[in-house]
Amino acid sequence: MKAKKVLQIVRALDFAAWAHSTQRRKGGAGEPYINHLTEVARLVAQATGGNDDKLIISALLHDVLEDQSMHVTYDMLVENFGNKVANIVREVTDDIALPQAERKRMQVVHAPHLSRRAKILKIADKAANLNSILESPPKDWSEARKREYFAWAAEVVAGCRGVNAWIEAVFDERLSLGQF
Repeated sequence: MKAKKVLQIVRALDFAAWAHSTQRRKGGAGEPYINHLTEVARLVAQATGGNDDKLIISALLHDVLEDQSMHVTYDMLVENFGNKVANIVREVTDDIALPQAERKRMQVVHAPHLSRRAKILKIADKAANLNSILESPPKDWSEARKREYFAWAAEVVAGCRGVNAWIEAVFDERLSLGQF
């Protein structure tokens, strides 16, 4: 990978760390949120053989518009990382003005209409989330709630299939471990 691309990836990591600096994962261990972003970026990098720097950058930034809308805007992403990255991030961003149940429903509805890159990113994100639930579930989540999340994630990913066999296999493996 060329130096300029590596620099952009590191800039995105730095930006994501800044944007999510006070955020923690919901898991019992309360991991720093950046751990999730780096896991998703690693999965995307592995799925693409490290050949899609725009997608790796998007993976690092995939939650900034949704989680940090007070500090980060679409225009900031365009200015710092370009239109392609900003558009991928926007594709996978939920409308936080909607109630949670509606946001989840819309993810299922929109999944088949995402771009190829956004589908890979969405599958990687869901795989990372399943891994988090398996490794460090939120303390207040019952077995039923975990099962519900796994079933919903499978619905979302069903609409994304056919874009990358490797990331789909990673998701499927983690899904199979969720026998609560």
